[in-house]
Amino acid sequence: MSHRPSADAAPSRAALERLVALLRADAVDAAIDAGLMDDWPDAGVDALERDARSLLLATRARLRAAWDARARYEARKARLARRAAEREAARRAAAPAPVARDGAPVRPALPSNAAAILARAKARAAGRTP
Repeated sequence: MSHRPSADAAPSRAALERLVALLRADAVDAAIDAGLMDDWPDAGVDALERDARSLLLATRARLRAAWDARARYEARKARLARRAAEREAARRAAAPAPVARDGAPVRPALPSNAAAILARAKARAAGRTP
């Protein structure tokens, strides 16, 4: 069982050097398991050499940005799925089209302005003036 530092204390210098060694060996998963992304202040790495410090902080920043992006993507995906389910439920709940006695679907009446336009067009086609 590994000891994890509290949110107000950085890991020990030896733990930080181990994290840097893991990152240099491209063992990012092992570094994460060793506490790379635990909640400790970035200022706690001041004891490290400049290149080690920049590697550690840059990796933490990239991981944090990637994890935040993944969380936003998952939230968006869930939101879109919820909206699609709501639309599908509304579509299913819509009343079926009315059917005439002969079995043909009954078309809804045109709005008054559309009916007036249609009447004028039919009159022109018949050679009459509306």
